[in-house]
Amino acid sequence: MLAVLGGLGAALCWATTTLAAARASRLVGPQRVLAWVMFTGLVVVAPLLVVAGRPHGLGGREIGWLVVSGAGNVGGLFLTYAAQRIGKISIIAPITSTEGAIAALVAVADGEHLGLATAVLLAIIVAAVVVASRGEDETVPGAHTLRASIYAGFAALSFGASLFATGRVSQALPLAWALLPPRLLGVLVVTLPLAARRRLRVPRPVVPLVVLSGLCEVAGFASYSLGARHGIAIAAVLASQFAVFAIVGSYVVFHERLRAVQVSGIVTVLVCVAVLTAVRS
Repeated sequence: MLAVLGGLGAALCWATTTLAAARASRLVGPQRVLAWVMFTGLVVVAPLLVVAGRPHGLGGREIGWLVVSGAGNVGGLFLTYAAQRIGKISIIAPITSTEGAIAALVAVADGEHLGLATAVLLAIIVAAVVVASRGEDETVPGAHTLRASIYAGFAALSFGASLFATGRVSQALPLAWALLPPRLLGVLVVTLPLAARRRLRVPRPVVPLVVLSGLCEVAGFASYSLGARHGIAIAAVLASQFAVFAIVGSYVVFHERLRAVQVSGIVTVLVCVAVLTAVRS
């Protein structure tokens, strides 16, 4: 049950991040958005690290997972923001949401056991998310670009590796240490270089967007990390539901239209989540 709640909490947070970051990326570009999102997250996580202190279980294997977690998340976010600047959220979000399926497959290959009913429900959820991704006709000029879909596809691979690594880290180390890698790496390789070149400043209307995105990114990772302690595959796939919430949000915020096939996918996901919750409780 905790894996279900953790995954759903992450989905809600990451959907909010998706919408806020998409708006900001279209105004100032993906690099500055990523820089501020990572800086905001580090400000939040730093006090938690002080309280947690140096963990006893920090060894070579855990450090390796921390590196994969950080690099995968930072790379995935940059590719996602780049895609959102030139493409449709209703198409990009579901593509990137296959991160959950990728992480789940890695977890199962690593030995995590899933019951038959749970595995079937997770497969239906993944398929329904893909169905929900069928947005506007890509042949219409200006509707979407192949480049945006390619960015989103590579982002999904990057996020999938990060999700699995974060799940492994969260099982061995305190929560604050699971949250640290992306924030620290992002600040070191993106925020500080931009600040040194005096390119970090953003217009005032963008500030609330990047701060909100940074806060929700951390909250989503915290929720996912807690859920992953009780099942990486389940938490990862349910966290991928952020695509469904983002599609609905894109209709409200960006006026992207929802087609009947998208609505059917969204309804299917919601029904399957309700059943999965009952199965796992």
